[in-house]
Amino acid sequence: MIKHTTRCALRCALSLTALLSLVYASPTRAQEACLAPAPPSTKTAHTPPKSEPMSDTTTPTSPRGDLNVLGTPLKQCCTSPLTGFERDGFCHTGPHDRGRHVVCAVMTEAFLSYTKAQGNDLSTPRPEYRFPGLKPGDRWCLCALRWAEAERAGVAPSVDLEATHQSALKVVSLEALKAHQEL
Repeated sequence: MIKHTTRCALRCALSLTALLSLVYASPTRAQEACLAPAPPSTKTAHTPPKSEPMSDTTTPTSPRGDLNVLGTPLKQCCTSPLTGFERDGFCHTGPHDRGRHVVCAVMTEAFLSYTKAQGNDLSTPRPEYRFPGLKPGDRWCLCALRWAEAERAGVAPSVDLEATHQSALKVVSLEALKAHQEL
């Protein structure tokens, strides 16, 4: 019980610190909140070896019961590199995820170059955030707004619809996502 309470208190303190830094941030830093990798988690996670996306029968579904854009259970996006705002492999969202990291996308060189030019370098490792840096072929939970922006620019990466959270539909149409569906 004490161990659980301590972990909860630490998680809340980290969340409050992150929230306060955003409230008092300059516009540039606030914009980065959507685009930067999530802060390190207080959880320790095992990262299995990199593998191809799992088949439908083995892909874990959201322990929260969240749904994807197709209205079925949200599937895991990727665990290597470990993605998701909460670094649990899922493109969930919640009140602290101001950027709405809910689109499970497969990185391409064109997208990585585009997002870097926009001020969000996803290809450079950031060890302080336990962020390995992404390369073409990696799967990652992107901000819905950044994906929509890249789609308008003609460089949107392909999307795993079963691992893209239903809240992405508040920003992007299902038709646009389907047009970029991972094959």
